[in-house]
Amino acid sequence: MSVTFAARLVNGPFGDPGLYVDLRWEGRALLFDLGYNDALPAAEVLRVSHIFVSHCHMDHFIGFDRVLRLFLAREKTLHLFGPPGIIGCVEGKLRGYTWNLVENYGFAIAVSEVHRDRVHRVLFPAATGFLPETVDSAPFDGILLDESAFRVRTAHLDHRIYSLGFALEEKSHLNVDKDALARLGVPPGPWLSDLKQAIRRGEPDEFVVTARWRLPGGTEQSQEFRLGNVRDRLVRETRGQKIAYVVDTIFTPENAARIAELAYGADLFFCESPFLSEDEWQASKRYHLTARQAGLLGRAANVRKLVVFHFSPRYAGQAERIYREAQDAFLGCREKGNGSGESDTWDE
Repeated sequence: MSVTFAARLVNGPFGDPGLYVDLRWEGRALLFDLGYNDALPAAEVLRVSHIFVSHCHMDHFIGFDRVLRLFLAREKTLHLFGPPGIIGCVEGKLRGYTWNLVENYGFAIAVSEVHRDRVHRVLFPAATGFLPETVDSAPFDGILLDESAFRVRTAHLDHRIYSLGFALEEKSHLNVDKDALARLGVPPGPWLSDLKQAIRRGEPDEFVVTARWRLPGGTEQSQEFRLGNVRDRLVRETRGQKIAYVVDTIFTPENAARIAELAYGADLFFCESPFLSEDEWQASKRYHLTARQAGLLGRAANVRKLVVFHFSPRYAGQAERIYREAQDAFLGCREKGNGSGESDTWDE
């Protein structure tokens, strides 16, 4: 089955954390964490519409400057979500530069600071030299972003500060029946995305979707369809895809319960594993997880695939030990595999 979310780690398992998620049918992407991100091509960074920052330790936030530089001359609002203190961190970054030639720039950063019970929103427009403008403060119900096709939820985890975990959930997966499409006599194209969006919005049966395509000689063709006539013929609705992302937190009953709830049933669970179990005392001291703990969390959350990353450099050359420990805990007596994949596949 084709995937809606094509997810991959920005860096290798020993590099700074970051997860790039391509929203394949929407021409944009989401980015989770802002570690060092030079491995991402500029064109891919510019596809990002929303950024979700777990916390502002350097290895999770140092990539902000590159993103800022790439977006600066763009007519776009970039949405950024983060834990308590994120507004001050963004403002501090922006104050590190001189902004005397940006009065005609259309770029802005909309920052949402996520507290346990409220979200504070501030806009930083380039045209004013990024002077902060308070937008609002609203009650928080756990959902950061709610669009017609997907939502992003979060949980506040303990890292001696709040570190946010995230879950990206497709509300349902809409599959086009290729045989039915062939019988219709109209080729695939962008109009199928329009059809899916109309279904997700709950448009009435009378809503018209227009298919446009070109013949081999270049002649443009079009045909209109009433939504009620093609919805059930062309589209099959199935369970949506889910991706969870957790970094920088300690293994406690409270955190484990929050993570299990957040990640439950995920197709892909990206979980930090900086330490081996033999160094669990060091993991606890640093408020991080071990590979075994990551595996246990994945198993408790009943996820389909565990991908561990964010390894401590002390284990350079020993990545397989971390993968093996995580998978042994995750799979238990089931068939063991390798947790190193950065897969964007989704098996039904």
